[in-house]
Amino acid sequence: MESVYNPLTKAEVEPPKPPRYISKFRPNVILEKKQKQDARRTMGPAKVDVPVPDQYLKKHSTETKLQEKSENAKEVRGSCTAKKPPVPTRAEIPTMGIQTKRDFVRTVTTAAPTKPQPTSVDTRKGHKQLLENSGLVPKYIRKKDYGEVPEYLLQRNEEKQRAQEEYDMFVKEQQEQGAMTHLSDAERQAVLEGLKKNWDELHQQYQSLSFVIDTLSKKAHKERLETAMKTLEADIDLFERFKTIYIPKH
Repeated sequence: MESVYNPLTKAEVEPPKPPRYISKFRPNVILEKKQKQDARRTMGPAKVDVPVPDQYLKKHSTETKLQEKSENAKEVRGSCTAKKPPVPTRAEIPTMGIQTKRDFVRTVTTAAPTKPQPTSVDTRKGHKQLLENSGLVPKYIRKKDYGEVPEYLLQRNEEKQRAQEEYDMFVKEQQEQGAMTHLSDAERQAVLEGLKKNWDELHQQYQSLSFVIDTLSKKAHKERLETAMKTLEADIDLFERFKTIYIPKH
């Protein structure tokens, strides 16, 4: 009777193992392996020539050897199929007066490559003509007004001439009325020198200013000097550019 103190033991039954997998190509693989191993069963080729004991590697045996010198080596080296002509002697006179009909200048000019002329294709069938004659390139020498003075230059010259005539008439009227006098060259030169002297004095005062200008009086003095120098520079330029100067009498 089974109890806690006397349990019944059951015999363990092991499940049967499944059969091992064997490929159906195993016999073919074993056959192919044997066939390949039969050719070379050892390392390297199956048949190797056994070295001879007397033919061992000797010193300088692998170096290239030069040909041995012989007595007729110079003759063999200097021999050739065609014999060269002898050297001319001192008394021998060279052939003179050889002429040719070849024009070397024409040969050089024709042999030089020429630049291709630009062409234009005006039809879909490939009709070509020179680009210069096609009308696509502007030719200023064929313009109607080529070589003529432009209208704006003519108008400008007329205006300049009219202004000069008006100025001459005004000066003439003022001279007739006695309101203007003409400065001579000596007077003009004296006035020019005086203007330059005044400019030098103002420039010396300007250079003598302090480096730091921090007050209103210094700034005003500097501005007065700059204005006076600019006025003198304009007057000097006027007297240097124009030789004829008129001044009013009043």
